[in-house]
Amino acid sequence: MGKGLCFSEVMIRLRGMVIMLGMAVTLIRCGVIVEGDVFSNHKILEAERKLTQLRKPAVKTIQSEDGDIIDCIDIYKQPAFDHPALTNHTIQMAPTYDPTRERKTVTKMDRLKKKNEEQSSRMVKQKWRKSGSCPPGTIPVRRVRKKELLRAGSVKDYGRKKQSTASRHAAAAQFGDNKTVNVLRANHSKAILLTVGYRYTGGKGDIKVYNPMVDLDDDYSTSQVSLLNSREMVESGWAVNPSVYGDRETRFFVYWTADDSKKTGCFDLTCPGFVQVSNKVALGAAIYPVSFPHDLPYEIIVYVFKDPVTSNWWVQYGESIYVGYWPPQLFLALSYHATSVEWGGEVYSPRVGTTPHTETDMGSGQFADFVWGTSGSVKRIRIHDNSPELKLPEYADVYMDEFNCYDVKYLVDYVEEPEFYYGGPGRNPMCP
Repeated sequence: MGKGLCFSEVMIRLRGMVIMLGMAVTLIRCGVIVEGDVFSNHKILEAERKLTQLRKPAVKTIQSEDGDIIDCIDIYKQPAFDHPALTNHTIQMAPTYDPTRERKTVTKMDRLKKKNEEQSSRMVKQKWRKSGSCPPGTIPVRRVRKKELLRAGSVKDYGRKKQSTASRHAAAAQFGDNKTVNVLRANHSKAILLTVGYRYTGGKGDIKVYNPMVDLDDDYSTSQVSLLNSREMVESGWAVNPSVYGDRETRFFVYWTADDSKKTGCFDLTCPGFVQVSNKVALGAAIYPVSFPHDLPYEIIVYVFKDPVTSNWWVQYGESIYVGYWPPQLFLALSYHATSVEWGGEVYSPRVGTTPHTETDMGSGQFADFVWGTSGSVKRIRIHDNSPELKLPEYADVYMDEFNCYDVKYLVDYVEEPEFYYGGPGRNPMCP
């Protein structure tokens, strides 16, 4: 009896080993195992084709201390020119005018901040610059890794914000019946300051930089300045986005779309479109230092504006670096102007609007705090509207999708100029 039982156990174990071996053979036939994950041969081929499009011959390669690889690419061979609308595009190396010369209504704070910018210890830097620099005539491009593409839900849509399945005119009541703004997007939660009512050609802000906790690998948390017209948008700021960057570091980004992220647009240079001219700033590269509540604040200055001659939408980093631009050929409505400007935070997660809610932070993860300043914030809020001068918006109001999860505060009284505070922890006792 004992021998029979032992024999049965052996047979069961052998049968299990055969089944496991069969499963392994099946996996090898159907796909490839990469770092513990199994991917189909079709997806691997898609990723390899995508990498061939994205990776251009490097004049120089820099290994950053944070693990990023920065390729210095010939400016005339950058990914932007793979876009069919930009085949014969002539690069504009700088804006046709210096927008700083148009700032006739600047405050004393503006003048002092600009004067002390280079000496300020509160301005963020990019980590890769510790390891080297790109020569003139090249642009720094963060190398996209194969594993980042494979782990994306769709190789084709890699680098693009998740598509929306619903929108509503939630801000209509705040701005009057004749001024409706599409704000809410499915699985996205915003806490923003926005202005509408004019033809906008620029938006600017000093955004405090944090490293928010991001719950799931598919989640992201961003803080930015955005200009919109219908379903078209350009924006820039900082982000923690594991699905695009493969980690949870805080990174400088730009983003665009011409159809609410359904088929067009992407972060940084992960698709053709954005034309980069600066050899000093790498899109998608990690920035440091970051702020902590009750500690020194660090910030990023973002300025997005439309060139009045070429209609290119420029991105300025800090007060002096022109990173690059989106050509008007990418858009329809935005080739003329924007109809709204937004400042603030956005969280994406499949668990936004559900129970349990995502725990992904917005800003610092603290609710809007204008007393101690521990939350996300935007200061020196500026726009271009019908005039070329940078100025405060004549009218602005706040909007939030989930006030119990992420909230806002627009401070206009008892301060030298308006300040906007936003953020939150996501899931909490009021947002289960």
